[in-house]
Amino acid sequence: MAVASVPDGNGTIHACVNVTTTSGGATVPNQSGANPTIIDPVAGGLAAGERVWDVCLVGTRLRDLFMGGLGQLRYEPIEKRIRGMLAGHTVVDSNRAALVWEPKRVVPSYCIPVEDIAADLGTSDDQSSEAGAGLTVPRLGDRPVYDPSIPFFVHTASGESLDIRAHGVERGAAAFRLLDDALSGRILLDFEAFDAWYEEDEPNLGHPRDPFHRIEIVHSSRHLRVECDGELVADSADPYLLFESMLPVRYYVRPEDVIAGVLRPSSTTSLCAYKGQASYWSMDGDEDIAWSYAAPLREAAEVRDRVAFFNERVDLVVDGERHERPITPWSPR
Repeated sequence: MAVASVPDGNGTIHACVNVTTTSGGATVPNQSGANPTIIDPVAGGLAAGERVWDVCLVGTRLRDLFMGGLGQLRYEPIEKRIRGMLAGHTVVDSNRAALVWEPKRVVPSYCIPVEDIAADLGTSDDQSSEAGAGLTVPRLGDRPVYDPSIPFFVHTASGESLDIRAHGVERGAAAFRLLDDALSGRILLDFEAFDAWYEEDEPNLGHPRDPFHRIEIVHSSRHLRVECDGELVADSADPYLLFESMLPVRYYVRPEDVIAGVLRPSSTTSLCAYKGQASYWSMDGDEDIAWSYAAPLREAAEVRDRVAFFNERVDLVVDGERHERPITPWSPR
């Protein structure tokens, strides 16, 4: 067995096994074991856009698969009964909903068969496009992403914006008819444009729940120091670690582990579909730098009243090791 270093189209070097080196380059079997590919070292390896795993026996990081699909229109049917309310009336009631992620979106929207929408849908005067929106786009690592701070009416897929009218209420550009055969006859809906949403009989907060997104809370005995501009703001010997798909681990500490007088309550709140309503805390010169959940949803019940700081804006020192600040939609822009 031989091993060769093979560059991909992005300049990353991969170690490939079962490589036969010849005067013309390296012969690399693909994953089926057939049709070997000759990689010419003079030409620089694979061409741009080619995937090294098509020709090399290499593993793939799951995060890379997720991030690699961000540029595509993605959808997933769900079996929950979905209801949406306007002006005290149920205007969406469907057992055939799908979740749809437009390109760059990291949070899905409900996509409902048109016959399950009890409202008038008319072409909107607002046909905003991504190009004309003048957006400051957040990032996840090195990738630009559209999180819920990017308005629904900014679309990255082809289609037609629609206004919703029902029971004397009008919501402009709150629906979108996608030009996609797989989603024909369905309408994408703006979660924020409705007064309330229910999945079965449970209220849904913030945005539709993603079946591929999860949170996990783990008790720890690691020593955690939280520092801001060199100043100690929290010190804990028993943080709770909250792991959430595609996001940095969050360290939740007891309120008494925060240095007295450092934080003051903020008027800011936010909603999370998995954890509930968060209340925020500020420091002098740093607004909304930490948060806590006074009444979390059941999945996050263990972090009730504990305080977490934005890893993106403070320094975390865990068992003496200083962590790098991650790049996420909550990083300073």
